[in-house]
Amino acid sequence: MAEEIMDEMDELDVAANADDDAQKGKYMTFQIGDEYYGIAINYVNEIVNIQSITGVPEVEDYIKGLINIRGKIIPVIDVKVRFRQEPVQYTDRTCIILIDVNSTMVGLIVEKIADVITINEKDIIPPPSLNQSVIGKDKYVFGLVKVADEVKLLLDPEKLIRDEDPMSLE
Repeated sequence: MAEEIMDEMDELDVAANADDDAQKGKYMTFQIGDEYYGIAINYVNEIVNIQSITGVPEVEDYIKGLINIRGKIIPVIDVKVRFRQEPVQYTDRTCIILIDVNSTMVGLIVEKIADVITINEKDIIPPPSLNQSVIGKDKYVFGLVKVADEVKLLLDPEKLIRDEDPMSLE
């Protein structure tokens, strides 16, 4: 599945060279627990299999460490732990989505890649305002979209990789 998605991303790159709007509305979707999330495809550089991660002392628990991709050292975040959920054992379906946010490359560890989908901007609805005591993933979600019978939560990658605890931003 990851290979098929990477092929589709390669096609988008070719199309993007011909037309800058080719990636508009495209989202990479992935699964964490029972929920599906999406991240705008223009942030996604590559998907790699889970690999050896070098731990770094005295960092937040969601920062799993560093990986080496073709000579580039990239920090990786376990998205499930970032959402304050119990970590799971990594499997052969576990992937690292390499994203580029403001020229900073970061790896996002996700349980499973789902698909690349196209979303019309008018179909994105803001998340409902939540109680101040709610902690976790809702602070990283900028919108919701219904695809078939599922709701996908669309993530803001800048908030996801920011060091500050989103609760302290309130």
